[in-house]
Amino acid sequence: MTARLGNFALVLHTHLPYVLRHGRWPHGTEWLCEAAVSCYLPILDLFERLLGEGLAPRATVNVSPVLAEQLAHEEFRSEMERFLEQRTRACAEDRANFSRAGYKAGVELAEYWREFFERAAASFAKGSLIGRFRGLADAGAIELVTCAATHGYLPLLLRDESIELQLAQAMRTHTRHFGRPPRGIWLPECAYRPRYAWTPPAGAGPRLPSRVRPGVEELLAKHDLRYFFVDSHLVAAGEPLAVYRDFFPSLGRLRGLEERSPAAQRSRSPYHPCLVASRGGEGLAAALVRDPRTTVQVWSRDQGYPGDGSYLEFHKRHFPGGNRYWRVTSPRTDLGAKEPYDPAAARERAEGHARHFVWLLGEVLQGAKEGTSGPPVLVSPYDTELFGHWWFEGPLFLEHVFRHLADSGIEAVTASRALEDSPPSDVVALSEGSWGEGGDHRVWLNGDTRWIWDRIYDAEEELAQLAASTPAQGEARRFLLLAGRELLILQASDWPFLITTGSARDYAERRFSVHYADFKRLADLARRAGAGESASPVDAAFVEALEKRDDLFRDLDLAPFRPAG
Repeated sequence: MTARLGNFALVLHTHLPYVLRHGRWPHGTEWLCEAAVSCYLPILDLFERLLGEGLAPRATVNVSPVLAEQLAHEEFRSEMERFLEQRTRACAEDRANFSRAGYKAGVELAEYWREFFERAAASFAKGSLIGRFRGLADAGAIELVTCAATHGYLPLLLRDESIELQLAQAMRTHTRHFGRPPRGIWLPECAYRPRYAWTPPAGAGPRLPSRVRPGVEELLAKHDLRYFFVDSHLVAAGEPLAVYRDFFPSLGRLRGLEERSPAAQRSRSPYHPCLVASRGGEGLAAALVRDPRTTVQVWSRDQGYPGDGSYLEFHKRHFPGGNRYWRVTSPRTDLGAKEPYDPAAARERAEGHARHFVWLLGEVLQGAKEGTSGPPVLVSPYDTELFGHWWFEGPLFLEHVFRHLADSGIEAVTASRALEDSPPSDVVALSEGSWGEGGDHRVWLNGDTRWIWDRIYDAEEELAQLAASTPAQGEARRFLLLAGRELLILQASDWPFLITTGSARDYAERRFSVHYADFKRLADLARRAGAGESASPVDAAFVEALEKRDDLFRDLDLAPFRPAG
C-alpha cells in the first residue's frame, strides 16, 4: 500500500466578461462559444466520465457569477448552435479544399476536427452547463465556489459599498444557479488588500480623504465566505499576528493563539492553510496558497508543458474557417514555419506530462511534510480557459493526472476537505498584491489604464449619491438598478487587463466607454425621474434596449449603497 504523501487541491477559475449581445467576432459571443467548446464541455465530460468509472476527481471550481448568467441565458444556446454549425461546415470546406490540393495530412486533420465538433455538439445536447456543474457538485465530485459578481478588482474599488455590492450579488447569483451558498471565493486576479489608511490612487475632482478601510478578509467574513486563494509571495511577506495581539484582542480567544509555541507561530508553510486577519481587523478567513513549483509547469508556455512541440499551436488559424491545423513545433518557431498537428503524438505527450506532474506533486509534498500539522496540501489554481482554449490538450492532461493519482499516495481533495484535514492555525497578515505580473496592481492600474479608474470612481460616487436621494420605486428605481448593473460591468478587471496586455485593447476601451456613457445617461434619467419628470419616448426606447442588451443580475439589490435606516 502506497504511503500517503498529502493532498492535492486543483482549483479551476472559470470566467469570461459579459459578451452576450456585444458582437460576435473576435471578442463577442465567438469568444464565449469557443471557450465552452474547447474548455467547459471537455472538463465537464472528463469529470462525468471519471465519476462514472468510480474514480474520485475531486476539485474546486469557480464559475464566476457573470459567466454563470451567460451560460444560463437562453441566447447562449442559439449562439452555441450557430457556432457549432459554422465550425462543422468549415471542416467540410477545408476537407474538400485539402483533398483537391492533394494534401493528405490536411484532409485527415479536417476530419479530426469534424469529429471533435460533433462530440462537442453531443456533449452540449446533454443539458445546460450550469445544470451539469451543479450535478457534479451534488455528487461530491467538485466543490463550487464563487467570485466577485463581474470580476471587479476589489482592492482598487473606491468605496466599500462597491465591494459589498460585488460580493452580495455574487452570493445571490451563485445560490440561484447552484442551489446552495458557496463556502469560498476566488478573489478576482487573486488580488488582496489588508486593512490600512487607504488613499484613492486615481480620480479627478474632489477625492475622499485617506481613511482606514477594512481588509478584504473582513468583508468576506460578513458574507460567511470562509476561504480564498492567494499567491505564495503574499504569504512569504506576511507576518504572524502574535505581535498584533493588542490590536486584535479576540485573536487568542478565537483560535487559541496564546497556547501555541513561538515555533508554531512562525510557521508559514505554503502547504498548510493559514488564517488571515489585518492589523486591527475583526474578520478571519482561511487562505489556501498557490504552489509555484508545480503550477509553473502547467501554465508556462516557455518553461512548462504547453510549450511542447507536439501540442496544438493556439496562435495560428486556417482562414476563413478558423480551425487550427498546426503544432507548436517550438515556442520560438515563426508561425509560417509551424508543422502539421499530429493528434496521436499530442495525446501521448499529454499522458507523459501527466505522469511527470504527479511525480512532481509527490516530490514537493514529501518535502512539505515536515513542520506541518495534518497532511500537507498542494494548491494548484489555474484559469479554466488554460485547459482546452490556450492548451488544447489540457483537459486530457487533467484526466490522466486524476487517473495517475489513484496509485500515488496523493489524494485529490476539494478546498473544504483540505481545510478539514489540515485546519489552519497560523494567523498571518498578508501583504497587498495579486497574482499578476510583479505581484502587485500594475497590470490593472498604470499609465494606460488610469483613465478607467477615474471613471469608475466617478460612477461609484454618483451611484452613492443617487441611492441616497432617489426614491426606490417606479421609474427612478428602474433606472437606478440599471445604472448599478452598468457600474458592475464597468468594474470588471477584464477591461484594464486587456488594455495593459494589448491582447484586445480596442475592444476593451470601446466596451468600457460604452458602458460608462450608458451609466451616465441612466444616472441622469434616475435623477430626473426622482424629481417627477417622465422619460421621453427616446429615453424609454434606450432603457428598453439596454435592459435586453445587458440582461444579467435581474435580482440586483443596491442595498449596500443605501444609507442605513
